[in-house]
Amino acid sequence: MAARVVTLAFSGVEAVRVDVQVQFTSGESKFFLVGMGDKAVSESRERVRAAFVGMGLALPAKRIIANLAPADLPKEGSHYDLPIALAIMAAMGIIPPDALDDWAAVGELALDGRITPVAGALPAAVAAGGLGLGLICPEACGPEAAWAGETRVLAAPSLIALVNHFRGTQILSPPSPGQMLDDNLVPDLRDVKGQENAKRALEIAAAGGHNLSFIGPPGSGKSMMAARLPGLLPPLTPEELLQTSMIHSVAGLIARGQLTRARPFRSPHHSASMAALTGGGLKAKPGEVSLAHNGVLFLDELPEFGTQALDSLRQPLETGEVVVARANAHVRYPARFQLVAAMNPCRCGHGGAGRGACGRAPRCQTDYQGRISGPLMDRIDLQVEVPPVTAADLALPAPTEGTVEASARVAQARGLQMARAAGAGGGAPLNAQAEGDWLETIADLDPPARALLSRAAEAGGLSARGWTRTLRLARTIADLEGSGGVRRVHVAEALIYRRIAPGTSMGAPLRAGSEL
Repeated sequence: MAARVVTLAFSGVEAVRVDVQVQFTSGESKFFLVGMGDKAVSESRERVRAAFVGMGLALPAKRIIANLAPADLPKEGSHYDLPIALAIMAAMGIIPPDALDDWAAVGELALDGRITPVAGALPAAVAAGGLGLGLICPEACGPEAAWAGETRVLAAPSLIALVNHFRGTQILSPPSPGQMLDDNLVPDLRDVKGQENAKRALEIAAAGGHNLSFIGPPGSGKSMMAARLPGLLPPLTPEELLQTSMIHSVAGLIARGQLTRARPFRSPHHSASMAALTGGGLKAKPGEVSLAHNGVLFLDELPEFGTQALDSLRQPLETGEVVVARANAHVRYPARFQLVAAMNPCRCGHGGAGRGACGRAPRCQTDYQGRISGPLMDRIDLQVEVPPVTAADLALPAPTEGTVEASARVAQARGLQMARAAGAGGGAPLNAQAEGDWLETIADLDPPARALLSRAAEAGGLSARGWTRTLRLARTIADLEGSGGVRRVHVAEALIYRRIAPGTSMGAPLRAGSEL
């Protein structure tokens, strides 16, 4: 007697088909589980055995072999419990043999036969639909799996409910998608008093998808402004929502099937390891850079992060993905995020000027900021000095413009970028992603702008990457003004946000209108 049930193995956010093949043979009464499973998979035998006892059933007094094919594909997780149990019941004749032909199954079993939630229901449902199958999943995962669209979903609370459904004595209704959460609960930029230059940089970063760093003393509002960046960004598109939700599903971060169109905002502590930031660990789970996909990754106290952890960000900042290498597999996770970093000018906090100035300046500043590698800083488009907030700033009334007004300008600038990309039939949708001939085409530099950019590069303040990123930044500034081409004033403002004179304490940025 033999039976087969389809299930899925996860490789990053992709789900791969796995066939659970069960066969009863003569011989010693034992339960063998083969197919390159991890510890959680091998423990499925005891959970399945206990679940059968909880239902008042007993495994056949035969040699039971459950094979997870293909055998050379690593299998991880407890979601194989349900397909193994279903295959055994089909082989025993408890479920009609052909009832499971059009279904894939994922789920963990409790000892009393209940089906408990597992991570990855959404990508499992998407993959099952791609195979032309429906998905059997735990009842708690039904609202999440239902977001997969046309895929049929059967969400069951227990094994007994599934048996009754397939035998026709109790029909389970298809689940409804979970709630779409309100995405307007974000802090308002109007709460920030003063810091007009920093708020201008924040708006530019939002308009073009650029990376941003704030350098200033404690209490100057760096974290406050970073938390308001998601409110300036447009909601996730349907495609972005699916991509982001699949990553969060694999990480087990979707509760009761609730999704949100708000951009992700991740803020890991500076003690986070390289695996926590970029992904990895025992089961190669997604890291913070992937959980921030299509959103914002905020690193507060940037120099306090480990050097190895920070340098691991260099690849995803360029490629938009992370590859976690293992001896037997390579796992890919998308990681297209905006980096926002905040740091004090030195370990003391205040730097070498003003009240509370560091007595070891400028060496303290040089040593502290030197913890961040030059290649990483070169990937940050806007590097903004944030001065202390004065009592006069705090006494001012609330600004007349806030998140609503700024986000409208951001949406307009992004609309221009999207229109250019659509007109070109596949160009980069955001300026921060433009490169090569496409970047030169959309920049449309006038002669004075090109001359200024060339003089900045000749002065030694711009690397080849710096040239490209300055050009991207100038294009975004022009888009915010609705300008068709990039003029000298746009390049001058973009150069303000680049570190033109390496080795100076705060970057000594070029001032608009200065001559090189």
